[in-house]
Amino acid sequence: MPVCEADPWRMQYFDGIPCPDHVRVPTEDADAWCWYPEHRWIYDKLAVALSQGLDAAPHGVMPPSFPVFSKPIINLRGMGAGSRPIADATEYAAALTGGHFWSTLLTGDHVSTDVALVNGEARWWRHATGETAPGGTFDHWHIAAAHRPALEEYCGDWAARNLPGYTGMANFETIGGRIIEAHLRFADQWPDLYGRGWVEAVIRLYETEHWSFDDSARADGYSVVLFGPHDREYRHPPSGLVEEVRAVPGVSSVQITFHEDKAAAHHSMPPGGFRLAIVNAWSLEAGAAGRERLRSLLLR
Repeated sequence: MPVCEADPWRMQYFDGIPCPDHVRVPTEDADAWCWYPEHRWIYDKLAVALSQGLDAAPHGVMPPSFPVFSKPIINLRGMGAGSRPIADATEYAAALTGGHFWSTLLTGDHVSTDVALVNGEARWWRHATGETAPGGTFDHWHIAAAHRPALEEYCGDWAARNLPGYTGMANFETIGGRIIEAHLRFADQWPDLYGRGWVEAVIRLYETEHWSFDDSARADGYSVVLFGPHDREYRHPPSGLVEEVRAVPGVSSVQITFHEDKAAAHHSMPPGGFRLAIVNAWSLEAGAAGRERLRSLLLR
């Protein structure tokens, strides 16, 4: 297994790809935290906010104005747990939580950016934008073929200043062109949509500290998400149904994104829903069709 993947539904992207025994490619923040101690500070979201000159402070410090956005200072479990906007001082007083911080409430495009870095310098970019849904969830992500020059310049400059000496993949989540989270890994939800040979290029990056990838065939892709309510337990669909969805024209892959043998309450999920499945596709229509087929069984 060339890539250290904790989620069994994503191992499909990495099975069978050769990798030297000594190479470790993280997809989990906990692994990256352990393997890159000199750069682990970027998981401190308060430090990331302050590094960009944003107004931010731990809970207990009164914001100079409202609204603000609040979330845990460090959250290696992901999925937006504990995140929320705060409208005024009364709401802030009621929401005070140890280990949380507030920062400037940003507006604009919410973009997930994967970048290949060599000694802190960017060598490859790919951007995805999410169509938001209530409660911190996303209806789908658009993995765009197009570049975002201004965002690449901003994040590239930030990486060069703050990640010197780091070689590997990184992921930036931005809103309105400012970084809200940084990760020493790539977004493992859609590596199949980056194109043939991309995973092999990532392995070479960690093995040789050089980036080499033919990106001339890059194309738009879509990662369509199925959420269900929190107040129930779920079972995996039959494997035949998953294969049926995978066979829909334009669908690239299907992920059933929960552990059947673990209680729903023990999964890290956003407040707006329990993530059940993801359909990656080359068109939004194909992804939505696959999602509706899964919905008919998982939410019946």
